[in-house]
Amino acid sequence: MSARVTIGELNGMTPERLVEALGGIYEHSPWVAERAAAGRPYASRQELHAAMERTVRESGEQAVLTLLRQHPDLGARLAMSEHSVAEQQGAGLDRLSPEEFETFSALNRQYVERFGFPFILAVKGKDKDGILQALRERTLREREAELEQALREIGRITGFRLADLIDG
Repeated sequence: MSARVTIGELNGMTPERLVEALGGIYEHSPWVAERAAAGRPYASRQELHAAMERTVRESGEQAVLTLLRQHPDLGARLAMSEHSVAEQQGAGLDRLSPEEFETFSALNRQYVERFGFPFILAVKGKDKDGILQALRERTLREREAELEQALREIGRITGFRLADLIDG
């Protein structure tokens, strides 16, 4: 992951450098950082985060769905962003037994078939059993409620990522 910076340093960066620093905060979606660059200066990490979340929510359903679909399945053994690898390792998802892996894979497939985007959960502070329970429960929800929940979870994920990157 990138070296820590202050909000003042981010405000002073060129747009290209800011995108380089923040482009991975939203999974494979540097356009969020590009748009955030235009809104500077920001007084705090929280103000930057709120602007980034607004950017996503105001981008339209198709852009939101594209962003959601950039997230890897939890417990998957695929190439992932450095952020996702660290987050899934912290929750023990890199150490699933073959049976657990198959359970996660089957439930992830069922979830995607139902909603059209992957199950998204801020896994920081959670274990694989809690994640599996959330996956089972959320697969039963209505699509609109689940779309809103996925956006809230992305907000939590990106908040954690920004806190790891920005001092203050």
